[in-house]
Amino acid sequence: MSGSQVTFRRALAADVPAIVDLLADDALGAAREKPGLPLDRRYADAFAAIDRDPNQLLAVVSDGNGIIGCLQISFIPGLSRLGLWRGQIESVRIAASHRGGGLGRRMFEWAIEQCRARGCGLVQLTSDKSRADALRFYDGLGFKASHEGLKLEL
Repeated sequence: MSGSQVTFRRALAADVPAIVDLLADDALGAAREKPGLPLDRRYADAFAAIDRDPNQLLAVVSDGNGIIGCLQISFIPGLSRLGLWRGQIESVRIAASHRGGGLGRRMFEWAIEQCRARGCGLVQLTSDKSRADALRFYDGLGFKASHEGLKLEL
């Protein structure tokens, strides 16, 4: 993947079906996403909310033939740590045909640079505990499991 030409850009509404396909392309996503056309209206509503929020960046990666990756960055202001801004990276997905070639590292380098450009002093993420490969990958990028994440489904 290191020599491949890929582009990173803000997602467009037309990209949402491809993003949903990526989100559904693993065991966890397959159980919670609804890919296919017509696309569930909730995806369009969520995209509209993300797109109009200046502290959200839904990004896609293209190789010229289509969308091969996606991620979302939430820029979070806070009072702790002297008003430190955080970049929260979520929904990272790479097309199965492009995994293992270095694209994930390139995506994170790009995402971290977006956080730096926005003045963030910390980048954080969550990952499902069952994603052992992803957790090893994040550790290799320098992320530390310094906190315990908790979720409450509503």
